[in-house]
Amino acid sequence: MPRPKNVVVAQSGGPTPVINSSLRGVVETCMAMPDVFGTVYAGLHGIEGVLKEELINMSAQPAEEIALLSTTPAAGAIGTCRYKLKAHQQEDFERVIEVFKAHDIGYFFYNGGNDSMDTANKIAKLAHERGLDLVATGVPKTIDNDVGDSEFKLIDHTPGYGSVARYWALNIQNANEENRGSCPSDPVLVIQAMGRKIGYIPAASRLADPDREMPLLIFMRESGLTLEALADRVNDTLKLHGRAIVVVSEGFDVGDIGERKDAFGHTMFSASKTSVGQVVVNYLNEVGLAARGSARGNIPGTDQRHSMIYASTVDLEEAYKVGQKAALIAAEDGNGYMSTILRQPGPIYNVYYDKVPLELVANSERTFPKHWITPDGTDVTDDFVRYARPLIGEDWPSVPLVGGLQRFARLKPVMAEKKLPPYELQAVREKK
Repeated sequence: MPRPKNVVVAQSGGPTPVINSSLRGVVETCMAMPDVFGTVYAGLHGIEGVLKEELINMSAQPAEEIALLSTTPAAGAIGTCRYKLKAHQQEDFERVIEVFKAHDIGYFFYNGGNDSMDTANKIAKLAHERGLDLVATGVPKTIDNDVGDSEFKLIDHTPGYGSVARYWALNIQNANEENRGSCPSDPVLVIQAMGRKIGYIPAASRLADPDREMPLLIFMRESGLTLEALADRVNDTLKLHGRAIVVVSEGFDVGDIGERKDAFGHTMFSASKTSVGQVVVNYLNEVGLAARGSARGNIPGTDQRHSMIYASTVDLEEAYKVGQKAALIAAEDGNGYMSTILRQPGPIYNVYYDKVPLELVANSERTFPKHWITPDGTDVTDDFVRYARPLIGEDWPSVPLVGGLQRFARLKPVMAEKKLPPYELQAVREKK
């Protein structure tokens, strides 16, 4: 009987509070099936680690540290990257295959968004062209909830979104208390939310107030409103309530903000010269408010995706199970799939786990349903609330503390022995 092939799992793109829960699901399931999977490695900082032959031996880690991955946020455990394997980077693709051959890798799990699914798909195809029997499986991840299709047939929601939605529900509750108390001098509080192209994150603000008792306005990129129209809506709200909480997507069109882009070509709003939220605050104060006082602003950053205390317990569980399902798909169904979460029909929230072809989700990008945006472009509908509410859970996550500080997983630096010459990333070489 041939020896089981080894495994590489890696992560790409922006992290989430639950990304390591999926990692744990993959690792523990693979290690529970030693007749199918050999040694489990993790690429240090995603595909960059694979290219550099920097592979963490996950099979050599203490079981306690693997278990702690579920309550370890962001990507500090094995790292992530924003290095995209573009079609012309054939040397990079060939290097991946060389590394996989050198370490007898037969299974590759890539945890990420639509770009990552495209990478996994391309690597799987090239491996078979080069005679390497490789099973590539995608594990979905993104706080933006933009993986898949707009009909929710490929995936209902992406691990990571439920936690960022909970973050916004709870933070808007707190912001409302601030605004209520400070409104005589600070009647408008503008808060910028992540969401460069799609509005699921700012939309989650409505979960803080499903009964619509707050003077809450939500301006997504899809709202189609101008900065002038935004100011008019804010002043209308001030005339009615004397105060306003304004949630604006970082992708809301306010003109040039000195954008910076990452390797995927995505705008990095938090790294740009200014922010949409600050532009909105400045504009409101310049044109004048229909109330005494000034507009103030909050601009949360990457804490939206690295705060474990805000993580959704539903999201944590589903992230683990979708990682677990990915390992089962690799063992039972073979190459070319992504594990997925689909919602059971009916009034009671329930999901099941399945698979979809990588080709269908590679570089796919869902849109926010137009019928979930109110006609005036300043809010979302009850249909959205019914969709998103179950995802944020009912309780706080149980995060272990030692000495009053969170106890995160700390993996041992046990690395696979390098067998190939050093390699410089093709995109880095081309920039020299």
